[in-house]
Amino acid sequence: MIHVTRNIALDETEIEERFIRASGPGGQNVNKVSTAVQLRFDVTHSRSLPDSVRSRLVILAGKRMTGAGVLMITAQRFRTQIRNRADALARLIELVRAAARPVAVRKPTKPTRAAKRRRLADKHRRGETKRHRHIHQAESD
Repeated sequence: MIHVTRNIALDETEIEERFIRASGPGGQNVNKVSTAVQLRFDVTHSRSLPDSVRSRLVILAGKRMTGAGVLMITAQRFRTQIRNRADALARLIELVRAAARPVAVRKPTKPTRAAKRRRLADKHRRGETKRHRHIHQAESD
């Protein structure tokens, strides 16, 4: 079990790793060794995630989600499999933690009396400026 938060732990059997060849620098090794990691986590069928976290995770993942509801994270920042694997797992955990944070509910507020006065005073000032422009333009014609 991979502990994400106090209440959420991911089952390791739900995570699939595939090693692929990384692009970018690597010298002679780059064409021979599969150091990049492609981590797959089936969000829609995961028994480890509560429904609220699942729905937020799908939104947060964005383009990393496949049509079948699988989250794909590719890590190829490092030149070794071990470090890329740890990086991909850390990114998955961080994404699930972000989805687990409760969404702050916006409390509707009303503008203060002073704010209303300022807004109306600004509107009046702008209107005066525009009216004076029109008067000066008519005089110059």
